Amino acid sequence: MPKVLTGIDQIHDHLHLFEGKRIGLITNHTGFNKQFESTIDILYKNTNLVALYAPEHGIRGDIQAGETVSTYIDKKTNLPVYSLYGKNKKPSYEMLKDIDLLVYDIQDVGVRFYTYIYTLAYAMESCAEYNKEIIVLDRPNPLDGLDVEGNLLNLEFASFVGLYPIPQRYGLTVGEIAHLFNKEFHIECNLHIIPLKNWKRHMFYHDTGLPWIAPSPNLPSLSSAIVYPGTCMLSGTNISEGRGTTQPFELVGAPWIDEYALSKKMNELSLSGVYFRPAYFIPTFYKYKDEICKGVQVHITNHKEFQPVKVGLSLLYTIMDLHKEEFKFLPPTSETVKHKFDYSTGDSYIREQVYSLEEVWDRYEKESQQFIKLKTKYHLY
Repeated sequence: MPKVLTGIDQIHDHLHLFEGKRIGLITNHTGFNKQFESTIDILYKNTNLVALYAPEHGIRGDIQAGETVSTYIDKKTNLPVYSLYGKNKKPSYEMLKDIDLLVYDIQDVGVRFYTYIYTLAYAMESCAEYNKEIIVLDRPNPLDGLDVEGNLLNLEFASFVGLYPIPQRYGLTVGEIAHLFNKEFHIECNLHIIPLKNWKRHMFYHDTGLPWIAPSPNLPSLSSAIVYPGTCMLSGTNISEGRGTTQPFELVGAPWIDEYALSKKMNELSLSGVYFRPAYFIPTFYKYKDEICKGVQVHITNHKEFQPVKVGLSLLYTIMDLHKEEFKFLPPTSETVKHKFDYSTGDSYIREQVYSLEEVWDRYEKESQQFIKLKTKYHLY
């Protein structure tokens, strides 16, 4: 039995919120209760569920990162599934006209550039615009509810991987971040949160007793999710962040990297809670498909001390220093789009190499402390 009960585990205590209303549900394969029943099936049996809405990766989690999903019929319930990834990231009037109440139940990973929280934010905006209620079924932050890391996003770089000035690792549950979005960024929708039970702010996901269901294809394990806030920043470079391997975000490399020099330099930094081992891997898709990459595996030795954002920045600067000729930031895909790297880091000053690594660390720490003061206003636990 899990120590922590999620929002959906307590749905029967809150059914009065659903009575007499036509229900829409934003969820995916991570929406399930302690008996492994899906949120779709639970609401279909207990409420007037009339429509489903799919985030990135689809309603069943079977779509790879970046692939668009079309509107279709869910074969199990025969309900329409509207895509909220691709052209229609924000629910339209047509998508919402037949519902009174929108429910959100997706396991988040607690990272600014993970798209599910912006699916929620856009849904909240639409609910405010079209006078619909919204309920968030809360779920824990896998990376704990205390630690904050990173810079505050510069709104010039706002996108679907970062809409608001929050840090890379923000230390709030999905219900709490919805509450913050609603108030701080003036959405002002009719928001209700069905809270967690028995969750404590110091808990990482493995402390909750809840089973890990990969929230997206490239986060197969909690270790991948813990490293993700840092090494995912490398997505906008010609370094492989391990996508296409069984250990995405834990493996970092490229065919041209000196794996021994990199591991030596990284371990000399004496970063807390981590060891860097020389490693080799061959991605089956994405960057360097079918090529042997050399680099490091990021081994977490103490997850409570480990600082993923600091590790990601350190890897970037160390590789840039060791491989000045080979290293590249990926170019923008069009004249109207900024560098992918800038979207994930929330500004351009790292790519433009305005600051040293130590200066970036200092800036990130100051902005993290600034956000900590703000976020405590929205703590539900």
